[in-house]
Amino acid sequence: MEWYHYLNGFFVGAFLSNSLPHLVKGVCGDKFPTPFAKPSGRGLSSPALNVVWALLNMVIAYLFFRFSKLSFQDNLSVITFFAGFAIVSLISSKGFASKHKE
Repeated sequence: MEWYHYLNGFFVGAFLSNSLPHLVKGVCGDKFPTPFAKPSGRGLSSPALNVVWALLNMVIAYLFFRFSKLSFQDNLSVITFFAGFAIVSLISSKGFASKHKE
């Protein structure tokens, strides 16, 4: 595989990781930060907007997946996918810890 297939695999993990908290909070009916809140990423957005944001992240992850040639037979492919997932998860946990309360 070419190097950019691995990079695409990294972004598959990153966008999937970002979709999860938005989807869970949206489906549960809770407000949660999105880039569209005021202030951006800190204020709270509606549950419906969080579901839409999660779905958009999933579509982007799918598009990266289509061009990644991600394969669970290729260990480096799995490692780069997991690295993207883990890095965005850790960054999100720190960023969302300081979100505004209602």
